Amino acid sequence: MRMRSIAALSATATALLLTVPQSSAAGPHDVRQGVRPAAKTAVCARTSLSIGVRQSGNPTVVHISVTNQGSRACTVDRVPIVTFGNLDGSALPVPPGETGPRRIGAGETAYAAVRTIADRSDPEARSVDTITVSAHPDHFGRTITARRLGAGDAVLVWEPVTTWWKPSKAAADEALEDATG
Repeated sequence: MRMRSIAALSATATALLLTVPQSSAAGPHDVRQGVRPAAKTAVCARTSLSIGVRQSGNPTVVHISVTNQGSRACTVDRVPIVTFGNLDGSALPVPPGETGPRRIGAGETAYAAVRTIADRSDPEARSVDTITVSAHPDHFGRTITARRLGAGDAVLVWEPVTTWWKPSKAAADEALEDATG
């Protein structure tokens, strides 16, 4: 009888230990050794970001930037969200990949390059009068008109692509060139 009780207690204790979340399982000796859970960097507040949008020397490429004007590092999505006028969808990332956080230090700027259209004479091209850029899916983006962008009355768009955020404009241009040839 006693053997069953110990086995039952042991099974109950094991089940309880297995239900404790891993992040809560650190014991007191972990703290003494300086082991702490990794701090998660917060998403940047929309008000702490400055977004720039400019036509490049190439009429099919737009340069965008995001600057963290806050006093602490924070995260944006690793792929900028770029939409065109009232068209459905946004520019596809190159290389393809899922969304995820990208850390930006206080005062740092990240850059991306967007190809709006591969062939300006493409009969399926659409004309839009605005481009909207956001650094995170939860943020409203910055909308800029084609005229203010320096593209005249309209931006031609068909199958647009965007690079992931890069540390420099040159790195963004290189990534776009590598991805689109």
